[in-house]
Amino acid sequence: MRALEEVDAVDVVATCSDLDELRSAIDEARPDVVLTDIRMPPTNTDEGIRLAGELRRSYPEMGVVVLSQHADPLYAVSLFEDGSDRRGYLLKERLKDEGELSRALHEVADGGSVVDPYIVERLVGARSGGSDPRVDKLTPREREILGMIAEGRSNAAIARALYITTRAVERHINAIFARLELAESAEANRRVQAVLVYLAGLKTL
Repeated sequence: MRALEEVDAVDVVATCSDLDELRSAIDEARPDVVLTDIRMPPTNTDEGIRLAGELRRSYPEMGVVVLSQHADPLYAVSLFEDGSDRRGYLLKERLKDEGELSRALHEVADGGSVVDPYIVERLVGARSGGSDPRVDKLTPREREILGMIAEGRSNAAIARALYITTRAVERHINAIFARLELAESAEANRRVQAVLVYLAGLKTL
């Protein structure tokens, strides 16, 4: 966390060593976003995930970004069970620099959701081998774009990365919505749902 203290756009209000200390700091400081390890004392199991669930009820407007060493998508399933807004799940070993973490914190603070692209790949792969036929309908290009959506990229950013037009990206995203049978709703919500639609069935795989 010391690296974050050097990032201009992030103000670190407290650092904590265990779950009880973190709960107390949250009640006192009321931060916009909580950055937590998935495991911490007292049990070093899933404290970060459980805390996110608690905060969904006690401080629904507070964001939570969970850092993990575990690429098992079931941890992401648990984090997003109560909704994907203001939640992020990142793998420590894949964070390249503090700027990447800072971007994730701001995305979550603004009401968005961030999922490590590798987790998205695992989710897609797991569901592709599962019973949900919707995943099989996605083309390779659509899966690629789905991963970029998970990174929080805008349509324009996706277009630049893939050397295609923004209109082409929009067509692909609309196709993803249709293939995954996502009902009409706010555009931002459907983007997140497109990433997380796999989660419900993962527990039975």
